[in-house]
Amino acid sequence: MAEDPVSVHQGRGTLAQSVVASAPDGMLIAPAWKRSVAYVFDILLIALVLEVMSGFNFGQGISSFYLIQEGGKSTAFYLVNWFLFISANYLYFKYTGKTMGRSLAQRSLRIAIVHDNGSALDDHHWGPRAFSKLIYIIPIIGALWFGLRDMIRAQSSNSEYRTSIDVKNHTVAAVDWSLPSETRLKLR
Repeated sequence: MAEDPVSVHQGRGTLAQSVVASAPDGMLIAPAWKRSVAYVFDILLIALVLEVMSGFNFGQGISSFYLIQEGGKSTAFYLVNWFLFISANYLYFKYTGKTMGRSLAQRSLRIAIVHDNGSALDDHHWGPRAFSKLIYIIPIIGALWFGLRDMIRAQSSNSEYRTSIDVKNHTVAAVDWSLPSETRLKLR
């Protein structure tokens, strides 16, 4: 008898499966542009809250480098504003991660930060991940060097579509609806 006219070919699976061997069936990796937009929205939210809390003096206090040259109270004002901004960033990403499994903007854009195998991160993983994100807020080189480098990495199959923070923390940014149901239940 002739060969069977129907043949079955094993596909490569989803993007996550082709990149991360331990990824569950159907898991999709979030696009780099969505991750970047989410980060920008989160930073704007943090800055807006700090601006309102400071009586609309925060923007001037953090962006006016000439305050350091004036010395005294002006230098202290500048340094305190930067300390507040760095602290707020760390605390925001740590505690939104602990309580919701992602930041507010990531939640609104349906991005989930999970382990390589699709399981939810434990609470102790969010502190180091939040600390690693502080590199992006370094004036000028944070966004222009580290941010662009990680944006390119998140689009490259050679780096498994993961940023340096993902690699360091053994995480993947996935599309939340593509995760296994037990992981989705843990994301709030």
